[in-house]
Amino acid sequence: MDDIGRKSGHLMLITPERVFYAGLLGRPRQRCSGGFNIYVALEGGLWLTTSDGRQTHSEMIAVLPNVRHTIASDYRSVLSIVIEPESVRPGVLEDLAARLAGPDAAAFTSRIRAAYRELREHHAGNEFSSAEFDSLCLGEVLPQRDLDPRVARAIVQIGKFSGEPVTAASCAAEAGLSPSRFLHLFKEETGISFRSFRAWKRARHLLHFANQDINLAHLAQDIGYPDSTHFSHSIRRFYGLKPRAIFSGSRDLAIYSHRRVAAGNSGLTQEAG
Repeated sequence: MDDIGRKSGHLMLITPERVFYAGLLGRPRQRCSGGFNIYVALEGGLWLTTSDGRQTHSEMIAVLPNVRHTIASDYRSVLSIVIEPESVRPGVLEDLAARLAGPDAAAFTSRIRAAYRELREHHAGNEFSSAEFDSLCLGEVLPQRDLDPRVARAIVQIGKFSGEPVTAASCAAEAGLSPSRFLHLFKEETGISFRSFRAWKRARHLLHFANQDINLAHLAQDIGYPDSTHFSHSIRRFYGLKPRAIFSGSRDLAIYSHRRVAAGNSGLTQEAG
């Protein structure tokens, strides 16, 4: 871990299908992540409020993808794991959420806290496969989803964030399908619309640069947002925070990215640890 991250203990490990975050939680505002979130308190407990008014207090809370919720903590910092839903078989995350809230909750909580200590002390700069990540954090490997190759190729294209923004039309043409047929296939395979999927991945891509001192307007353009207003609204919807607040709270965050990412005109490049 770099010196800044070592002093604060704040880190973020980003792989294409997983994120491990240890850092500031920020103000409790409603958010709606496109990933499956597991929140674990470093100290004290966590408070979850969902959009239907349900409230929960626990040391660990799991939230399924695309569920509007507010998370608050008795302590300023939190541990958080994000699992990309298209990377695991249908039904796996619902089953995992039930087990995380069941009799094994304390064991899962202890394991995730131990994973944080391990990442902080030894492994944050190493390559991590999804299987290795799952084994470290959950003690098991989540079964991988077998995607249609045409959808898998589209997901890879969306995740490149270089050149012209990826559209459904361009993905459909590459797949040899009509746009309507491709959109139907994409939602059938991933469980979410192409547009919503791309919006989440765009917001997720921001995380690679969260500890950098950069021009946010340029970054928004490079990632593919049409303007700064759209950028701010989208990020706040997914994370419950404005972009500037995310960057302000990430100055002491060590980020480890396990793929090369670039942000066009911003001249930003970040290598795997």
